[in-house]
Amino acid sequence: MAANFNSDSLRELRYRLEDAAIKCSERCLYQSAKWAAEMLDSLVAIEDIDDGADTDPDSPMEITPPSPPNPFLQTQDPEEAALEAREANKYILAKSYFDTREYDRCSAVFLPPSTSAIPLAPISANKKSKAPVTPQKSKRKSASFGGSASHATPQNPFPRLSQKSLFLALYAKYLAGEKRKDEETEMVLGPADGGMTVNRELSGLAQRLESWFSDRKARGLEGQGQGWLEYLYGVILLKGKNEEEAKTWLIRSVHLYPFHWGAWQELNDLLANTEDLKRIADQLPQNIMTLIFHLYCSQELYQATEDTHHMLTELENIFPNSAFLKTQRALLFYHSKDFEEASDLFSQLLITNPHRLDSLDHYSNILYVMGARPQLAFVAQIATATDKFRPETCCVVGNYYSLKSEHEKAVMYFRRALTLDRNFLSAWTLMGHEYIEMKNTHAAIESYRRAVDVNRKDYRAWYGLGQAYEVLDMAFYALFYYHRAAALRPYDPKMWQAVGSCYAKMGRTEQSIRALKRALVAGSYYEAGGAGGVGSFNSAGTASSRHPSHGGNASSAKRILDPDTLHQIATLYERLGDEEEAAAYMELTLQQETGQVDPDDEAADDDNDDDADGDGGGSRAGARRVSSFTQRSGDDADEEPTGTGVTATTSKARLWLARYALKHGELDRADLLAGELCQDGIEIEEAKALMRDVRARREGDGI
Repeated sequence: MAANFNSDSLRELRYRLEDAAIKCSERCLYQSAKWAAEMLDSLVAIEDIDDGADTDPDSPMEITPPSPPNPFLQTQDPEEAALEAREANKYILAKSYFDTREYDRCSAVFLPPSTSAIPLAPISANKKSKAPVTPQKSKRKSASFGGSASHATPQNPFPRLSQKSLFLALYAKYLAGEKRKDEETEMVLGPADGGMTVNRELSGLAQRLESWFSDRKARGLEGQGQGWLEYLYGVILLKGKNEEEAKTWLIRSVHLYPFHWGAWQELNDLLANTEDLKRIADQLPQNIMTLIFHLYCSQELYQATEDTHHMLTELENIFPNSAFLKTQRALLFYHSKDFEEASDLFSQLLITNPHRLDSLDHYSNILYVMGARPQLAFVAQIATATDKFRPETCCVVGNYYSLKSEHEKAVMYFRRALTLDRNFLSAWTLMGHEYIEMKNTHAAIESYRRAVDVNRKDYRAWYGLGQAYEVLDMAFYALFYYHRAAALRPYDPKMWQAVGSCYAKMGRTEQSIRALKRALVAGSYYEAGGAGGVGSFNSAGTASSRHPSHGGNASSAKRILDPDTLHQIATLYERLGDEEEAAAYMELTLQQETGQVDPDDEAADDDNDDDADGDGGGSRAGARRVSSFTQRSGDDADEEPTGTGVTATTSKARLWLARYALKHGELDRADLLAGELCQDGIEIEEAKALMRDVRARREGDGI
């Protein structure tokens, strides 16, 4: 893409970003203004793109002529420009009120309240009112969030104002409602905290904005919007759970003003999966902001693919110093479990931007999983010195205390983060993990529920809900939540291992086998020092509940199968009475000690590929096919195989195979396996008993 950028297109992009930073700041959209300003500052210099520039670095500097004025800063509509000029002094006053967080006062500058908020005269309690106090119920009330129940001629409910002033007034009114909602909200997860407190301004704002848009449509001015009021209407509809209408208005907003990053972020919140992203792709404008949006959505949907990294590289050629893009790459490595690369990128970001706290909670998660306590303590000190009352800082400190096993202090900091921002996703999820460690399952479930309410794409919260219900022996509920997590992370083996474990507990053995085989095919390779059972909460390794798949990197020397999963499949086949298939999977479990596959098995696999069915029923072809598929994919032929070594699981498989061999009269095989068990130092007594049985059988047969 950088190759398609010349000096003219780059200059236009610079103007656009400058315009976005200024206009977002004027409308008090500070996060979007900050994003646009940071991208503008990281933009590649025009001299680096312009092939015609042949400046001699040794020549004396010449005075550069001033750049022409930004053509996008001027209001294109003359009527809107006249209104903005007339309201300039009032706008400065209203913005000053907004900056001091006097939101109601800011809104009243342009939209004076029809009645005073404070009664001017006492009202007699015995005096009967002629008019009913409660308004009549109608269908209009139910349709207030984007519906169009009324067919009357629409009327503009606002005075004659510019769109800029109207946006500031309505946005201030919306934030005033949000402020009152926060004040009415109880303590986080307190006795009266039901999570049902609402912004009381939403209904009125939605009705009046709908009437305003209908009036403009009736006057033929529908296409002359600026994108800001459309954005606000979409946000209000989203808060009112009218997601389809919200999506329509947000798409309209990014068409009218594509460089407003906040509108793209709200649109991302409406996408539950990659199919939703593909569905709206054709409705989006075709510009660089759409490309950045696709990258951001891919990262949020855990799509750490080569195409995503290539897209990111193309954008970094245009924004070489962008901290935002570097953060996206670090998060992509984080989602693909490449913690070393992600940690290095975050470390570089912290060096170049020591006071930047954005996404620092994810960096603390990475350090937590890596067990890097000194680095986590250092990051916590930097964050606290920068701003101790930022949600990211509270999460970093909470992770530090959690790593020290001080779970009560960790919960206190996660609560503090949520007091600062009730919609801060990381704090809800991490607090759920801490409650699990404290054996407070019901509080953990509520925390995870709030997390998925904030973001339905957070697979960790869905997985945490499944684990919590599994602890409560509610397998049906656990299975539902595990399936939601697996739908978000279909190539994460731990998701399918959890699904298979639930099916096994419910007695649905065949479905459990299919889920566990899917875990193997998804890339379930051994985790050195990882957690043992699926869905378990081990006190020593809290990272298993925090990050359900924190296994080895994809760049490990030799991909091998997870012996625990193989042993589970073998046990399930034994439960079904299919001892031959069980023995095949026990053999595979044993082979993971060295990482080598029996050549006879590979040859037999090549012969039976076309004949074996999906489950490998009645033969060893299914087990061999799973082994061949996983060990051949992505491995170089000259790599030396590396195995797990002797583990408790492989020793169990060896014991099972020894008994199986003794049962079928393979005395030499049984004696060999029993001898290996004695060398393993595991199940020694069982091994000695088997060796005695083999000797007795030989003596009885006269061998």
